[in-house]
Amino acid sequence: MKFRSIIALFIAPASIAPAFGTAAAATAETVSAPVSAPAPYSGEALCKEISHILGDHFRLDGEMEVELLRPYHSSGHAARIWRVSVNEFPSNAASNMMVRCQIFGDDAPAEEVSVMVRASLWRDSWYARQPLAGRSLFNPSQLDVRRIDAFRERDALPASAGDATFLFARDVPAGRLLTWHDLVRRPLVRKGDLVEVIASEGFLSVTMKAIALENGARGDLISLRNVESLKEISARVVDDNRAEIRF
Repeated sequence: MKFRSIIALFIAPASIAPAFGTAAAATAETVSAPVSAPAPYSGEALCKEISHILGDHFRLDGEMEVELLRPYHSSGHAARIWRVSVNEFPSNAASNMMVRCQIFGDDAPAEEVSVMVRASLWRDSWYARQPLAGRSLFNPSQLDVRRIDAFRERDALPASAGDATFLFARDVPAGRLLTWHDLVRRPLVRKGDLVEVIASEGFLSVTMKAIALENGARGDLISLRNVESLKEISARVVDDNRAEIRF
């Protein structure tokens, strides 16, 4: 009897080994990656793809979102992988656009559709936190940032724009959205100023003094009078009381 019990101790592991193997196989099957079943294309997916494509095409500053003005009805074609290309773009980005698309299912053409979309372009813009005086320097510490739809506020000043080279062109009340009409470039050269002018061609440069005949901001081409020759010249403003001529 003892002999049989001892033999059973050696035989039992072999007899239950298949059970462990079966459990391991079952576990492996449950954690394997699922394969998506073919399904029709959705209007939500179409909106998402059109948003990305139009945003890249027009190189827009902000996050574009579109919604369909009419419901999209799928052709009923089912696929695992869907892709969209735009056959005809609108002439410009706007709040309402017509877009012609080709829809592919599993890399095969499924249908061609023309859809009307309502678009929004969300980005951060400047708001006046306090009253701003005309001719004062642009100062971000006096401003707040708010998210707006740039298609509906086309003149809004993006939060990525504006620096110390700008002045406020007029008084701005507190709580108002800033626009490009509220700013003007700060003159780096004023009429009557003595200006250092550098004329250069290749590695050769000559410096002269001239009197500004008009105001000029950075990048402006202004008229000046050479102090020595009294000839009138044109030069581009590059800094405070500095301008350059390139031949």
